[in-house]
Amino acid sequence: MDFRGYACAAILALLAGGPVWAEEKSVDQARDALSKKEGDADSAKALEQVFQAAEQSYTLLKKGERTLTYGFDYSMMRDTRIQQVRTGQNVYSVLAQSEAQHTFTNSFTFDYGIWDNLTFSLRLPFVAKYDTERDVHAYSLGDISTTLRWQPWPSVRGRPVTTFYATLGLPTGDSPYDMNPDKDVSTGSGYYSLGVGANMSYVIDPVVLYGSLGYTYNMQVDSIHQYQYNEELQKVTPGDTLNFAMGMAYALSYDVSLATSYQMAYQMKSHYHFDDRTVEAPEQTSAIMNFSLGLRTSPDYIVNVNAGFGMTEDSPDVLLGVSLPLDIKGLKPD
Repeated sequence: MDFRGYACAAILALLAGGPVWAEEKSVDQARDALSKKEGDADSAKALEQVFQAAEQSYTLLKKGERTLTYGFDYSMMRDTRIQQVRTGQNVYSVLAQSEAQHTFTNSFTFDYGIWDNLTFSLRLPFVAKYDTERDVHAYSLGDISTTLRWQPWPSVRGRPVTTFYATLGLPTGDSPYDMNPDKDVSTGSGYYSLGVGANMSYVIDPVVLYGSLGYTYNMQVDSIHQYQYNEELQKVTPGDTLNFAMGMAYALSYDVSLATSYQMAYQMKSHYHFDDRTVEAPEQTSAIMNFSLGLRTSPDYIVNVNAGFGMTEDSPDVLLGVSLPLDIKGLKPD
């Protein structure tokens, strides 16, 4: 069969750490299920590059392989924050404050193949955030995250490929609990997080279907001593998060690939402990539709562009991004 009969995937990941969008799914082994004619080695190699370039975090590397990927992401979230404020002895009033936050993230992701079926990843984000409604901004390192992805079973043609992952989020960004909430904006979550989950992909020529399910445990923050509206916030117990994603990918040619995905995160109730009371925040549900286009601009250079939009009040209104591999001398093994 010729190239147009091959399956290809260009899978778009969730965001992180953030709190919520960086989900790992592996479709690397789907290449083994692609049929090809003898003498098609060069075409298959080109297809493999398109397949991998759309999202490096989906690809399990061979032992000793190393990659470095640069990503630029923009998100905009407009919201009105409603808070209950103490104005007297056991007297509270409601305060509404508008927010329009623009977040620009430059990230570098390093992947290393420990074994053929085990890959280590380190993501280093640099964040610039603007709140145009309150005229405040911040520039700093964001929350660093590390991930291990493990594929316990080799791929078999006609069967789904399953990968498990574990992610550790570090509160290296500016914490929302170590600043003046009326004058500053944060670039990090302020707490450690540990996530686990599973990803699955399945080739149905000429489409690759994929899905993910995960759970993130968000650790409690103690000894805060932050004053909000004449009250001292002492500790925060953030709610844990359930993540879900599904999507499909298709290669139009050797040089062009398309993917679409639906990503959803449900965060359980958070608890804010003040001097003499505890405030329970409601659950939050984020849902995003994302679209990705992978373009080969040279034989060894592929750019991936994505755009998305939020579907709930707790989601970013607009998402834009671009990612590309960085070829640094000495990074790749001989």
